[in-house]
Amino acid sequence: MDRKQKTVLAIFFIFFVGAIGLWNVDLSQGYPMISELRENPDKYVGNDVNTMGVIKNGTLDISTEGISFSLIDMEDEKFEIEVEYKGALPANLEEGKGISISGEMVSHDRIEANKIVMGCPSKYTE
Repeated sequence: MDRKQKTVLAIFFIFFVGAIGLWNVDLSQGYPMISELRENPDKYVGNDVNTMGVIKNGTLDISTEGISFSLIDMEDEKFEIEVEYKGALPANLEEGKGISISGEMVSHDRIEANKIVMGCPSKYTE
């Protein structure tokens, strides 16, 4: 095999491995901040969204019907959005903690989440 054939084979291999690695990954969804969701709601209402934020103190409500809370933007606390979730209670869910959520933005100020991922606890404490 000459050098040109090896190069073509290497490029094909890299492309193949990259395609396999991205199989079933939804690259169409970005990770907009809450400020983006609130400033441009028409772009997101009715669509699945992924976002992250901090559970606002005093808003976490856990009942037999589900979980609801306000999620505030990590960069600008004046932006917040209501979240409703009916799945299993995530471990360590508490106010003031950072989380990421996935779900449908059902109105300009509310997301019906189908997935909640808690932020990693810090290994550093003060």
